[in-house]
Amino acid sequence: MKARFLLIAVLAALLLACGSPRKLQGPFEVWERTVITMSDSVMYVFVTSEFMDSLELRATCRDLSEEELRSDLLSMLSTKMLATVRSPQQGGVGIAAPQVGLRRRVVAVQRLDKPGEPFEVYPNIRILAHLGDTVRGPEGCLSIPGMRGIVPRSEGVVVSWTDPQTLQAVTDTVHGFTAIIFQHEIDHLDGILYTDRADTVFVNQAWLDERAPYEAEGAYDKPRWLYGPEA
Repeated sequence: MKARFLLIAVLAALLLACGSPRKLQGPFEVWERTVITMSDSVMYVFVTSEFMDSLELRATCRDLSEEELRSDLLSMLSTKMLATVRSPQQGGVGIAAPQVGLRRRVVAVQRLDKPGEPFEVYPNIRILAHLGDTVRGPEGCLSIPGMRGIVPRSEGVVVSWTDPQTLQAVTDTVHGFTAIIFQHEIDHLDGILYTDRADTVFVNQAWLDERAPYEAEGAYDKPRWLYGPEA
């Protein structure tokens, strides 16, 4: 925690030296650019069991600017988020930017409702409307490994996001399990975890067993640079 504060102090000094209160020249803030560029192709996923991680997971995220939407950094972030959620050690169906250390409204969702079930990235995403009945079903989270919960969700949603190419708003109406994924990931952007909504939460031993070999290999270890310069 001390090291993180020291890193922030160093970055703040750099910002003041350059005459900007928030960031050096270019899209995204300094710390965000550090996370995007220094992360491996499979990014470290923040977990609630780490105190500093849990603070990031509870933060409210903000939109990307037009410059950020069109930047190579967003493309790099999207590629790395997709590689992370699809990696064997994670194997998820969705991931949100705060789970990899960025307080931005960006999620990646597997579109199980489309041919080929592709993963797609959605910047500046929001839910415009909830549709249909409330349904209850099991959910897990990459940031709360080894646990499951029974969570009430709307059967359908209308979502809106910004197309990075045209900078125009796009909407889509989604139903079924894909709608559940969208609700779960968009909750992350407002600092909400599925455990906040769950009727019950329980240990999933099968998931823990699947993770065990990767734990032994250090696949979930936090990169030292994330702790700051004195780590």
